[in-house]
Amino acid sequence: MRSTALMTVTAFVETGTGLLLLIWPAVVFVLLFGWRQVAPETLLIGRVAGAGVISIGVACWPARRDTRSPGQLGMLAGLLTYNVLAALVLMFAGAGLRMVGIALWPAVGYHAALAAWCVACLPRRQEAQRL
Repeated sequence: MRSTALMTVTAFVETGTGLLLLIWPAVVFVLLFGWRQVAPETLLIGRVAGAGVISIGVACWPARRDTRSPGQLGMLAGLLTYNVLAALVLMFAGAGLRMVGIALWPAVGYHAALAAWCVACLPRRQEAQRL
């Protein structure tokens, strides 16, 4: 049940974010990093990142109906990795590089919360032994 909601939320939010990166990456860069001027190369990389984030959302949509299948567990492991790394990279951007837009710290919180949610959805030791 928890993983169904996690996959649904991730499907909608990541697909929406990915579409925004794909279509209008400059907006995401202003919101996250406060960048007003963005080089064409940066916009291109943002669009590539958008395609990847859309892929995460698309993969989550059918996985939301799985119940503890190996495929869903793999998806959870991938989401956990993505959310931990996204939170760390965004934290580094803000704290280390001083690239801070209005949405940076909420995005860090979002990814950290989703990482915790992924951990909560992973099977416990006894349940994992039955799989």
